[in-house]
Amino acid sequence: MDKLFSLEGKTAVITGGSGILGRGFCKVLAEYGANVAIVDLKQSDVDRVASDISGSVQENKLLPIQCDITDPKSLKKMLAQIIEKFGKINILHNNAGSKSENHRDFFEKFEDYDYKVWQDIMRVNIDGMFLTTQLVGKHMVDHGQGGSIINTASIYGVVAPDQSIYKGSEYLGVEINTPAVYSTSKAAVIGFSKYLATYWAHDNIRVNILTPGGIESGQNETFKKNYSSRVPLGRMGMANELHGALLFLASDAASYVTGQNIIVDGGLTCW
Repeated sequence: MDKLFSLEGKTAVITGGSGILGRGFCKVLAEYGANVAIVDLKQSDVDRVASDISGSVQENKLLPIQCDITDPKSLKKMLAQIIEKFGKINILHNNAGSKSENHRDFFEKFEDYDYKVWQDIMRVNIDGMFLTTQLVGKHMVDHGQGGSIINTASIYGVVAPDQSIYKGSEYLGVEINTPAVYSTSKAAVIGFSKYLATYWAHDNIRVNILTPGGIESGQNETFKKNYSSRVPLGRMGMANELHGALLFLASDAASYVTGQNIIVDGGLTCW
């Protein structure tokens, strides 16, 4: 089994690589042997992630790249950098997502939601995923050795949020909810992934979805209590509890798994 889960000799690209979840995703794939391209909007952020990881892996296996995934020119530059250093791409983890620059705008109620904010979120969560997957997927097809694509979704792309849990709930000091644009974009991720799983199956490119439940990341105690009451395991998840599922999907241990939505939610969607 060790050989099946090993990523030695493979190159992984992780978008949103400096985010709350992305940092750990980069680390676990690197620790299991992959060359890892850490991709995000700010060079200083991806450099910091590479520096943090370099203590446990060889530094020459890491490539921090500044890239705007909504910009085709920026993506082509990213691809060229990766190919120049590592020669190929075997794994793509589309993990980048946007909650807008202004949290208050992002959490606005539906009746007053700004269309521009809606467009900005969709531009990253869907358009950026399309552009990245189109470019890297074409490379995988042309390279002829298959690959694994993992797209991060959310339980709120699977089920609707329970609105009652948000009373008194805050994130980083802002009153929160789950806006329609988030659920809509994450539902689209699931449909997009299933389509590509069949489209690229003959090229041995597997496409799967990693769907996190609620992960602790700065919510207040009221939200944690309310959310946890909806979860069979009785708590929110921790970021590292997604790592096993990601490693499985990225590795040859999942060689016969495609088009699947791996939900890591403490059982919330069972109820």
